[in-house]
Amino acid sequence: MSWHPQYRSSKFRHVYGKAASKDKCYDCVPITRNVHDNHFCAVNPHFIAVVTECAGGGAFLVIPIHQTGKLDPHYPRICGHKGSVLDIKWNPFNDFVIASCSEDATVKIWDIPKHLLTRNITSPTKELLGHVRRVGLIEWHPTANNILFSSGYDYKIMIWNLDTKEAVVSKPVKILDAHKDVVLSMSFNTDGSLLATACRDRKIRLIDPRAGTVLQEASYKSHRVNKVLFLGNMKKLFSTGTSRWNNRQIALWDQNDLSMPLLEEDLDGSSGLLFPFYDSDTRMLYVVGKGDGNIRYYEISPEKPYLNYLMEYRSHLPQKGIGMMPKRGLEVSACEIFRFYKLIPTKSLIEPISMIVPRRSGSYQEDIYPLTTGAQPALTAQEWLHGFNKGPILVSLRPGSGSVNSLPQFPEPEPLVKTTDMSQHRGGGGRILLEDMQKPREIKDHRKQPKMEDKLPKNEQMCFSNIFDIFERPPPKTESELLQMFYRQQEEIRRLRELVNQRDIQIKQLELELRNLCSDTVSY
Repeated sequence: MSWHPQYRSSKFRHVYGKAASKDKCYDCVPITRNVHDNHFCAVNPHFIAVVTECAGGGAFLVIPIHQTGKLDPHYPRICGHKGSVLDIKWNPFNDFVIASCSEDATVKIWDIPKHLLTRNITSPTKELLGHVRRVGLIEWHPTANNILFSSGYDYKIMIWNLDTKEAVVSKPVKILDAHKDVVLSMSFNTDGSLLATACRDRKIRLIDPRAGTVLQEASYKSHRVNKVLFLGNMKKLFSTGTSRWNNRQIALWDQNDLSMPLLEEDLDGSSGLLFPFYDSDTRMLYVVGKGDGNIRYYEISPEKPYLNYLMEYRSHLPQKGIGMMPKRGLEVSACEIFRFYKLIPTKSLIEPISMIVPRRSGSYQEDIYPLTTGAQPALTAQEWLHGFNKGPILVSLRPGSGSVNSLPQFPEPEPLVKTTDMSQHRGGGGRILLEDMQKPREIKDHRKQPKMEDKLPKNEQMCFSNIFDIFERPPPKTESELLQMFYRQQEEIRRLRELVNQRDIQIKQLELELRNLCSDTVSY
């Protein structure tokens, strides 16, 4: 194992993996038998998508995240491809848009309805035609809206701008033709200005995607790379592959010098692929083995020994693929810092696995939940294509903090009391009375009471954070489902009480600021 000192202080040294109970798994899911080396699963706070077996073409399922239990065998599918689906990815800035690629050499963009699916979806919103052979990989840009990368067996990476009205897009904005074999993996740095690729020619390449130039190239012969991953802002790359003796191997690289790895380590003699996942908030690295049930996890440090082994989650059920929930969909009240969705085709089962930091307190643990990547794009597609770089917009995971849903944000309505009219509501002693500020709002509320919901923002019309709309879920059929709904409602009531307390504090602060401002104006 990786060398690590005997005593090392860490908040995550006791992290453990916890598999979900049977009633919280997804059963009777016809998981694909395809041997392609991909995740075959994509997850966001609303849905879980999984590639499925399908006769005559390719299809995948989109299941509401809280619709656990046995799946109806006639559940509707997304089935517009003529060949097997090889990869699916959710849009990071819209939880109701998903991209898929297939052996039919096309990439398709799908709009998923917010209500429950009642019939098969066969017509995509957009179809991207450019590759001449099957498309094996797709990746959304991490900070720019509507920028999609696709990689095919024609050895080309194509960059697509989806900010167009055309339903069929046949010309990508850029073609990267720097590879001599099939691209096995793609990964972006934090602001999306650099792209790292792993190729079947055993080389790692660091590419400027807009210029199309190769900045660095690694051809280290004793490490045959399969997957490569940027480690956030650490300026390091992590790769998985095999050694000369066909042992599964991991390696750590300096982003500015790919001639020799900083660290190289053999894990075991299994033949399955290793999928790496990195959490830049906690600096934890997860290595998931395909064909076995193990998940190894490490902590990354900027100094030697760089890679600190923590623990290993073991299971006797082998995984075919794996999905990962974004941080904004985690259960922070349970100190959950990561969640996998494990595909088990032998049992037609999808099993959630939560990585948990053991804490006694049930309150929000701010030290293990720093600001994380939100669901709002930092750049438009045109801004990124014209050379602008910007890091992701960060949000807090504290319940009630907002800014964590992924629907497009619209301009907020104007406040009911404008600052220019505040002098009319000024009370004695240079203070604006709260009752006077509420009077105009009360009058409008009485006049337009039936349309009150139209005035509220979407995140206040239905105050359920990180869970599916309760009116769109099927009604509870068993006692356990009823209890689950009851506990969710209790948790939501607790969250709303915290939110009300926060609002009260904000109101008092604003009253104090207004009082001081009015006093300064009178004295002036």
